[in-house]
Amino acid sequence: MKSNQADYIVIRALEDGVNVIGLTRGSDTRFHHSEKLDEGEVMIAQFTEHTSAVKVRGKAKIMTSFGQTESGNSNE
Repeated sequence: MKSNQADYIVIRALEDGVNVIGLTRGSDTRFHHSEKLDEGEVMIAQFTEHTSAVKVRGKAKIMTSFGQTESGNSNE
């Protein structure tokens, strides 16, 4: 697998207890890794031959080479 900037995402927790879950690649998508972040903590995640998706649960800022977005409650 080639390595480049597009393979990474940055997740910054905007509240305590943000869950970041890595999902596997292949015919069956499964959870393979989970992290819990507290407010202000930052995680840099990389898509690999084993990780095809990342699920973020909780209020967080997510930054990629495609731009940024926020997860969590959109009513605020």
